[in-house]
Amino acid sequence: MAVRDLDDVFRALADPHRRALLDRLNEHDGLSLRELCAGVAMSRQAVSKHLAALEAANLVTTVWRGREKLHHLNAEPVNAIADRWIRRYDRGRVRALADLKRALEHPVSLEDPVSTAEPTAEGPTEFVYTTYIDTTPEKLWQALTEPAFTSRYWGVELTSEWVAGAPMSWRENGVTITDPEQVVLVADRPTRLSYTWHTLSDEWRDSHGFDPAEIAVLAAQRRSKVTFDIEALEGRVRLTVTHDGFEPGSELVAGVSHGWPEILSSLKTLLETGEPLPPIKR
Repeated sequence: MAVRDLDDVFRALADPHRRALLDRLNEHDGLSLRELCAGVAMSRQAVSKHLAALEAANLVTTVWRGREKLHHLNAEPVNAIADRWIRRYDRGRVRALADLKRALEHPVSLEDPVSTAEPTAEGPTEFVYTTYIDTTPEKLWQALTEPAFTSRYWGVELTSEWVAGAPMSWRENGVTITDPEQVVLVADRPTRLSYTWHTLSDEWRDSHGFDPAEIAVLAAQRRSKVTFDIEALEGRVRLTVTHDGFEPGSELVAGVSHGWPEILSSLKTLLETGEPLPPIKR
């Protein structure tokens, strides 16, 4: 991360009210300003000001749904700190950054707020993630669509004509996945790409060693989709990934929420250094 970016993140996290707002979004992602203000002992203007600081630090990403602006927790800056900084130090120095983890996991309350927002016990139905990459929109588009790139940071080869309605082929762990509903939805080079998620086939399940009963439940649910929005910004690119269309309560959204940050961190590192991140040993 650039020094100015890191400074923005730590300044944003230094305020207990902002940490509390992040914790609210961690519990119930995709909240409107009205929902975030519900039961909070702060004015709407104060909450808006704190959200603006979190957006500037890239800790919060916003998405418009009709006339409503929804706020999503964006873990990319914290992941970037881990990828680019913590790995460079020994364990003793890593402990010096433990306060950041505690701040996110045990935030100060917003003066004992009593929330009146509707709970979302069924869980989130979408995942949103924003990162900034020192590259160009065209190079990023190539990295998202060319098998030679996707195989390096993702371990997946994607093949398609990359026009709306075109079929897509996925190849992972030696298994090729094709399906009539596995298609490109939007292909506006180099600003927006959207496609349906791959079919959870038996061959794909077995290649990963997943439980057949669990995958059968997920495979019976409606197909989700992923969208990449690419925006040139001050000499670098802002990439926002939205994975949505999940059924309420789907376990699949939790799975992609853990997978995407690792994939996108490796993509960013590949484009900026020429080499992807080494795979995490599980």
